[in-house]
Amino acid sequence: MSRLGNIGGRLYRGDVSINFVGRQRLWYTISGVILLISVVALLTRGLNFSVEFKGGSVFQFPATSSMSQGEISRVVTAAGGGDSTVQHISGLTSQWQVQTQVLPSQPVDVTTKVATALEHRYGLTQSQMTIQQIGPTWGSTITSKAVEALIIFLVVIVAYLSIAFEWRMAVAAFVALIHDIVITTGVYALTGFQVSPTSVIGLLTILGYSLYDTVVVFDKVRENTAGILTTGRSTYSQAANLALNQTLVRSINTSLTALIPVASILFVGAGLLGAGTLKDLSLVLFVGMLSGTYSSIFIATPVLADLKERQPQYKELARRVALRETGGRAAKRAAARSAGAEGSVLAASAGAPPETNGGTAGFAAAGSSALAASGPADGAGSEPAEDERAADDDEVTVSAAQGATARRPADGARPTIRQQPRRGGSAQRRPGARKKRR
Repeated sequence: MSRLGNIGGRLYRGDVSINFVGRQRLWYTISGVILLISVVALLTRGLNFSVEFKGGSVFQFPATSSMSQGEISRVVTAAGGGDSTVQHISGLTSQWQVQTQVLPSQPVDVTTKVATALEHRYGLTQSQMTIQQIGPTWGSTITSKAVEALIIFLVVIVAYLSIAFEWRMAVAAFVALIHDIVITTGVYALTGFQVSPTSVIGLLTILGYSLYDTVVVFDKVRENTAGILTTGRSTYSQAANLALNQTLVRSINTSLTALIPVASILFVGAGLLGAGTLKDLSLVLFVGMLSGTYSSIFIATPVLADLKERQPQYKELARRVALRETGGRAAKRAAARSAGAEGSVLAASAGAPPETNGGTAGFAAAGSSALAASGPADGAGSEPAEDERAADDDEVTVSAAQGATARRPADGARPTIRQQPRRGGSAQRRPGARKKRR
């Protein structure tokens, strides 16, 4: 748990980042393939609506060892029930459920005829036989009400997000919701699960869950992008990606916390209690929560970033950030080259032959000897002038040494500083030069 917390903290601070927004083409491709499969399944296989939507008769009775699915279907067809769907329900009690189309009641009540045939064939009593009849009018009313509820839900959500955030966030959230609806219904079409009113309720529930997760991410995006045009520290996509990483651990924890009990209901509770309302609700919740978690991370925020990056001000921001990053990289490369050149010069200087320094020192020593030899030959009255000229000579020597150091060749060889020998006062005076007395 501590390692997971450390990862969450590093993601929040931006020390570690997963580039969700930058790889939007990959996520769009994956979602496009899943959506294509779902649409093809809906067009070819269609949805298996329950009797509540299409109307019909449902016969339910206890199961015995002598019953089989094929035999029950033949008994119903022989009694005039037509094509039927026979399903074995295993749970606390083992039962058979037979679903037929709407059966006529005149001139003969076919529903009663089918029930009587089943009772006589398997020795059932009327109290053991449960009959449920739903007319086509009621089923069509349920269908229209479900569609109306879905449309009203989407309209209200888009209006709320447009007011609370902005219309681009509303569009991105709407795209994610449509993504979840198509994938969930596609799973029902592929697997052949029945779509009941309970399934519609569960679908509206998971849409609300997906929308909640998306709104949390969008709120963090809005916080990170406040004043981004003024500071110019990052692009809108970079700030949105940081917000997505900051809320990633929260999204994963929330999804796992919600999926574990739903999976328990689906795989354990439905297995013990059999098919029914509990299974219909848990199935759509499980599929929808998985799809909603995926869409809130991989679809909603990348779509929002694409819409925002189309605006002129954010295009200009991206250009300025890219230019600054390019200049920073160039400066780093230049500094690295300069540091490398200085390192090579110092390494070559450290390995220079000692003769050069020795020769310079010997030449300076020779000059000092000449000065020492010429000093006593001069008179005592020449000492002040000699000191002034020696100071001037020292300044010239230091300046020459500094200039030679500044003009050091680039090949790394340490140059020899040419030093002029110091001349004594007697050597600097013109020879001869005593005036003759007339």
